[in-house]
Amino acid sequence: MSVPAAPPGQPKKAATAAWIGSALEYYDFFIYGSAAALIFPKVFFDESDPATATLLSLATFGVAYAARPVGALFLGHFGDRLGRKKIMVFTLLLMGLSTFLIGCLPGRAQVGSLAPVLLVLCRVLQGVSAAGEQASANSMTLEHAPSDRRGFFSSFTLSGTQGGQLLATLVFIPIAALPERQLLSWGWRVPFWLSIAVAVVGYVIRRKLEETPAFTAQQAGGEVLRLPLAVLLREHWADVLRVIAGALVASVSTIFTVWALAYATSDSVGMSRSSMLWVGALANLVALAAIPAWATLSDRIGRRPVYLVGAAGSAVMMFAYLWAISTGSYPLILVLGVLAFGVVYSAANGVWPSFYGEMFTTRVRLSGMAIGTQIGFAVAGFAVTFAAQLAGPDGDDWSSVAFFTAALCVPPVIAALSARETARIPTEQLGERDLKETARPERVAA
Repeated sequence: MSVPAAPPGQPKKAATAAWIGSALEYYDFFIYGSAAALIFPKVFFDESDPATATLLSLATFGVAYAARPVGALFLGHFGDRLGRKKIMVFTLLLMGLSTFLIGCLPGRAQVGSLAPVLLVLCRVLQGVSAAGEQASANSMTLEHAPSDRRGFFSSFTLSGTQGGQLLATLVFIPIAALPERQLLSWGWRVPFWLSIAVAVVGYVIRRKLEETPAFTAQQAGGEVLRLPLAVLLREHWADVLRVIAGALVASVSTIFTVWALAYATSDSVGMSRSSMLWVGALANLVALAAIPAWATLSDRIGRRPVYLVGAAGSAVMMFAYLWAISTGSYPLILVLGVLAFGVVYSAANGVWPSFYGEMFTTRVRLSGMAIGTQIGFAVAGFAVTFAAQLAGPDGDDWSSVAFFTAALCVPPVIAALSARETARIPTEQLGERDLKETARPERVAA
């Protein structure tokens, strides 16, 4: 299939839309993580047992990751049937609505056990939205980008994600500094209410974006698949498994963002909420520059070596960062936190959008990325809950958590070593090695 070049300026426009949309959407997603570690144990769960309340609160963080594979099945299907743009707009609006509703929920003191049930329902909607967000934005930028710069342009989705996490952290810093009474009554709700503005801004940006040349050509040629999932599992199952294994590297992010925050602010360490939020903010600020830098390097030397630096390096750096927290030395925590999450983890984080997306053809790219990543991310989401259990009754066994996180970095390393290098393959030829036929009964005109 011949694919026309994107119109002048369209690759930058697509990358900008992906960056801003992902930043706005993941602002919503990450404020939940901060609240789950700092606020929700006291608002939605029984305070009589703080350790159990924290464990249950962190479990609700993982619920969204459990919902993501289900959302990926539906959103991946429609993204490969109807186009990337429609899914990008839908996911943003769904995330904005569900996040706003969380800010409106009554606490346990008002409605008892109904409060955590309502919280979980809203969290599920967040998970469904996130399931299609990155896959659709990655597909959009990759298919608009010049073949020799796919790594750089597709990395904007993930640098946008880090931007959203930075924004969420900066919003929570003054909120966390409020007196306890105001914080637990109304203060924590403000960041969630701001999601309405997030949804409006994101919608205005994304509705003006053009569909990709690759998908448009596919529609014109009547090559849109009726059942993308069937073709994906028949012809690309090995790459789906690679993406699932690779996506486990996201455990580094969830452990850093949620469990390490809860550990550092616990009684055993005693760091302040605001000081630890600043560690995350500075690490994400560094990541905004590191992600496109690593992605640009991957355009020159290949995806695999850069991804391997991020996956293997993160396994090592997690030991250093959690050890630093155990010492209670804030300068040490700050330096190693920025190095671990802002620099080393950014190597894998910046490259996976192009690395995973290049494994698939246009016909099934969104489905392949959505399903593969969301299954892996589901494990990563619950890594926080497992970490809380491994940390013991006092929540201070950081070395067990570090070993656990390092173990979750092994499958991504194996996946990268077994994958084919795709950095220099023309966009229209991506994924073709697995296709045995060029005509299938699943094809229908769009």
